[in-house]
Amino acid sequence: MVEAGKYIDVRGINTHYHEDGQGGEKILLVHGSGPGVSAWANWRLVFPTLSKHFHLYAPDVVGFGYTDRPEGIQYSIHVWVDHMIDFIETVIKDKVSIIGNSFGGAIALHLAKKRPDLVKKLILMGSMGTAHPIADGLDKVWGYEPSAENMKNLIKIFAYDQSMAENGDLVEMRYKSSIQEGFHESFSSMFPAPRQRHVDAMALTEEELAAIDFPTLLVHGREDLVIPVEHTSWVLARALPNAQFHTFPKCGHWVQIERSNEFAGLVIEFMNQ
Repeated sequence: MVEAGKYIDVRGINTHYHEDGQGGEKILLVHGSGPGVSAWANWRLVFPTLSKHFHLYAPDVVGFGYTDRPEGIQYSIHVWVDHMIDFIETVIKDKVSIIGNSFGGAIALHLAKKRPDLVKKLILMGSMGTAHPIADGLDKVWGYEPSAENMKNLIKIFAYDQSMAENGDLVEMRYKSSIQEGFHESFSSMFPAPRQRHVDAMALTEEELAAIDFPTLLVHGREDLVIPVEHTSWVLARALPNAQFHTFPKCGHWVQIERSNEFAGLVIEFMNQ
């Protein structure tokens, strides 16, 4: 997987995405909401393994990465969900399983609620989508102001392995990504303070969650400081009728980075059930 992917017009939004793997089930991978995030930044370590088994699609959600940032757009969970629905209908043109990371997990849940006819299975990793007090870690992520030092501090929040913050290449890559033209301007407009309201806007009710009966795999790092496991995946595990739950010890919010091989293995096993 390389950073530069393909582009397609999705109902007027020039959408950047990655596609690989010609066989097997179709999977849509939806990234999280950190500064400078993109599909490539989120999924680059697991894409090569998963593409050997499945047909993968990993778009940059509107306002993120290299997808359009339409002038005057008011970002919301509904805008992001509709963009992913339109992407499925324009590009995939079939039912699809969805891997949602964090913010992407909330998108997956709302999409499953709104358009169940498009969904086969859900894999939710460090997912949002429940009503809970915003964690200090997420407040800092959404309140990020660009600097290499601030990015280093965010990596300390994202990862259990604190040595990752001493990886100069990783810090530089994520920092440079966050300051590309238009990236921070759109990011800072998405989650202005007070930020609890943005968590609330992504939450589904217990009744709404109970109606989402697709086979679901919940994956979470036990030491996640951004989306604490007790507020989200534990709640989802009880609310979703057909959910199974795997937690990784000594792992933070970046399961797909800190435990990339194990995570890919879980996905393969679950998809083959």
